[in-house]
Amino acid sequence: MSWQEILSINGYRVTQPRVRIMELLSGAGLPLTPQQIHAQLLAQGCDLGLVSVYRTLDLLAQLELVAIVYDPERNPGYVISSAGHHHHIVCQQCHQALEFSGSDDIDELIQRVEAETAFQVRDHLLQLYGICPGCQSK
Repeated sequence: MSWQEILSINGYRVTQPRVRIMELLSGAGLPLTPQQIHAQLLAQGCDLGLVSVYRTLDLLAQLELVAIVYDPERNPGYVISSAGHHHHIVCQQCHQALEFSGSDDIDELIQRVEAETAFQVRDHLLQLYGICPGCQSK
């Protein structure tokens, strides 16, 4: 199912700002911050305010069309998200982010944490850091 269909099914219109942000993220090789997205859209002649960029990213994240990825300094950036359970690995040198499949292996850890803390875990964020093959060969 396309991201446009997901928006429509959830009662949202496919607006020009949403299209521009999704196109920009689709072509980006790295996670982009809201400020970077805003600056690139302005450079392309799109007069979209920074607040609108944040609102659009919030909606796209809620619909799981984009994911938040943290660079090695823990600054948030956005990438296009795939369907299904997945996580990201980020290069500590070039900040490239790649998606990898999630698994049920974390269920045992979640159950242990719930038993130890009496919390009811509702969500999690797992992100790994390392050096990508391109940076390793430099």
